[in-house]
Amino acid sequence: MQAVYQWQMSGTGAGDVIEQFAESDALKKADVTFFSEGLRRVVGKTAELDAHIEPLIDRRLGDLDKVELALLRLGADELANRIEVPFRVVIDEYVELAKTFGAEDSHKYINGVLDKLARALRPLETAAGS
Repeated sequence: MQAVYQWQMSGTGAGDVIEQFAESDALKKADVTFFSEGLRRVVGKTAELDAHIEPLIDRRLGDLDKVELALLRLGADELANRIEVPFRVVIDEYVELAKTFGAEDSHKYINGVLDKLARALRPLETAAGS
């Protein structure tokens, strides 16, 4: 989440952000491949991810808090491209990150948007999980 946030704020390329994180201790306990692939997908497929998110939000993407936007983009990426990760795990992961890094009630917003997105992108899985 921090890498996507940094990319959004700085506009530097995914490779530069990955390099900066690799040079620090930030990736010491992380799955570097998962991290790199996820960041590259978000950067490379931003328009596609945003197209998934936009119909589900109550304001323009540009009006979203940058932390919320990073969380929604990452959540959309995992729901769309990491089908081996159960939708509930994806939602829980980003809700918890919103509680840690987001504004006071942003976790509720993230939960609502990602729940709707999961139903749209993974209808069979969400129907079975209901």
